[in-house]
Amino acid sequence: MAAKSRTTFATIERTAFMIQGVTAILFGIAAVFWPGLTTRILVYLFASFLLIDGVVALVYGLVRLRHTSRALLLMLLGLLELGLGMYLVREPSVAFATFILILGFALIGRGVFSFVHAMNDKGSNTLKTMHALLGVLGLVIGIFVVAQPVAGGLAFVWIIGLYALVSGPIMIAMSSDLGKLQR
Repeated sequence: MAAKSRTTFATIERTAFMIQGVTAILFGIAAVFWPGLTTRILVYLFASFLLIDGVVALVYGLVRLRHTSRALLLMLLGLLELGLGMYLVREPSVAFATFILILGFALIGRGVFSFVHAMNDKGSNTLKTMHALLGVLGLVIGIFVVAQPVAGGLAFVWIIGLYALVSGPIMIAMSSDLGKLQR
């Protein structure tokens, strides 16, 4: 029974990382290759990313709740992302500076979670390294974005797009690494 439970958790974790990675890549492609997107479209794209990521984090946290203390932190992150995503969907005409701050704080939250996860994970060193990399990357870019909210729209869009294009493949690689561990 315990082996089947571990296999189910690993499959859910692999799927979660895959969905998050693909969503991040799609958002990154849109941000980098169509930087002239209107603020409203960019807000909708980011809100979609937050909603998908929030649902995945919340479901994954609920599934892992009985087996790890990090599940509560993951559920909190999922709820925060869902709340921010719903706010952005309801208020698509939010000011660009407000949108930048929301995005920066979301990146800081994701970075903190990934870094804490890396420090407490009992998985492979590869997974710990990838979580730590995601954490540091999210923290650095989030802090930069919050510290420089009016630093120029196009540069901001490219920075966020490049973050998504780097973090997406890392999440997909984490999914692949979990699949190897499962076998």
